Amino acid sequence: MDRRRFLKTLGAGILGTAGTTLTASRLKAEGVVGGKEFVGVLVDTTRCIGCRSCEEACAEAHDLPVPDISDESVFEKRRDTSVTQWTVVNRYETKKGEVFVKRQCMHCSQPGCVAACLVKAMKKRKQGPVTWDENCMGCRYCMVSCPFDIPKFEYNSWNPRIQKCNLCWERLKQGEQPACVEACPQEALVFGTRRELVEEAKRRIYQRPEKYVHHIYGEYEVGGTEWLYLSAVPFEQIGFRTDLGTIAYPEYSTGFLYAVPIVLILWPMFLMGVSYITKREEEIGREGETR
Repeated sequence: MDRRRFLKTLGAGILGTAGTTLTASRLKAEGVVGGKEFVGVLVDTTRCIGCRSCEEACAEAHDLPVPDISDESVFEKRRDTSVTQWTVVNRYETKKGEVFVKRQCMHCSQPGCVAACLVKAMKKRKQGPVTWDENCMGCRYCMVSCPFDIPKFEYNSWNPRIQKCNLCWERLKQGEQPACVEACPQEALVFGTRRELVEEAKRRIYQRPEKYVHHIYGEYEVGGTEWLYLSAVPFEQIGFRTDLGTIAYPEYSTGFLYAVPIVLILWPMFLMGVSYITKREEEIGREGETR
């Protein structure tokens, strides 16, 4: 095979493989949103009293450092989730008084982190949770692809992992509800199928229109999330991004993701092939000169 024929054949192979990857990715993306009965949690921020029982329960359920929930000084500044605290409660001063808001992974219906993961360490489970597995290679694309800035990387660990809420995946497999939901004394957290939660949220808004803003955060944001929120004040006043749009993030990243297999796998093969053909032609040339 000469160089021209090799390049032509390999080029056709690359296009064919890329096409296969493209098709497979699209089919998988459609399967994620294909009418699954995902489970999730409805957060009614009008009921939260900032007791932080959810933080304590989350830590105990996942062997994380248990926070001192009697320490109210934590409300003096806005906190973010961390590698040792998968959920935090923040306090906001609004025209309707103090509002406490629990924050954790939103478990997007079409997660950008799952689409960005090169080794499928991030998974969207059929029941709805987005989980992380040990086969992570530490690329951290999940972090930059998350619209809610949730996945956290253990930079100071010799064996770093991605840390974030997994919707108590182990408990769900045992037929239990998430630890934070079980611990909430105010029933500010409601667990159920996403369809049921949306219906419940709409029922509350319909029955008490003066109490709630007429919007369910997470119903449509970034294609929908498994955590849904109700609020008495506009969501931008209690720390939510309202500029995310309704398009799922994997839709934005498809062009890049389709190129990744070519760059990481096929391009090195291509270069190796060119190198082999070049060396072979040089050897043939030297053999011709010695004859």
